[in-house]
Amino acid sequence: MKKAICGILVLLSTLLLSPTTWAIEVRPDTLVEETAQEVLKIIKRDKDALSGNKEKILSLVKSKILPHFNFTRMTRLAMGKNWSKASLQQQQELEEAFRTLLVRTYYKALAVYSDHTIKVSPVKNMAGKTDTTVKTQVIPSNGQAISINYSMGKTNNAWKVYDITVAGISLVINYRGTFNSKIRSGGVKGLLKALNKKNRAMEAKDKDKEKNTSLTIKFKTT
Repeated sequence: MKKAICGILVLLSTLLLSPTTWAIEVRPDTLVEETAQEVLKIIKRDKDALSGNKEKILSLVKSKILPHFNFTRMTRLAMGKNWSKASLQQQQELEEAFRTLLVRTYYKALAVYSDHTIKVSPVKNMAGKTDTTVKTQVIPSNGQAISINYSMGKTNNAWKVYDITVAGISLVINYRGTFNSKIRSGGVKGLLKALNKKNRAMEAKDKDKEKNTSLTIKFKTT
């Protein structure tokens, strides 16, 4: 599980700084390839500036990652058959909470993977397709390559990610197991409560870390 999460960190970092709009439709494999190379270049250039600057990185994630992920579809797939048990308001709250969880989980990826190489396999026979899988290999400077598949669907002439599979482990299916467990014990309200609690805990942890970092800097400079 930890290995899969680390892999997901890598793959999400490749889509963080994509342009939010495109003049023409871009093939999904081209989108991943061009974005990956651009992001790696930015990370290498601004690594010192980004390192430790949580607010700057989190702002980039919120403004740049959201246009390229279909969080509504991701949340619906993660809920599975339980999606219909949620009211419209609950569905909206679940999507927001799930989005916040993913963003807060992966925002640190930007400043970590400057030494990785990403190879994207071309997608064949794209004519007429509205759903496809883009296969990539994330190769560290030393260590074993990680295979990452992006499940992507086309909406309004734009390709968006709705699931990610790392070394054979699907992000959506992985969360579906957790969601099902929470719903069995506490219903949809229980799941929402658990997600919100997790998000608050992550936010508090970040604030504590920032506070400790600030104290350390002050101590060193006095």
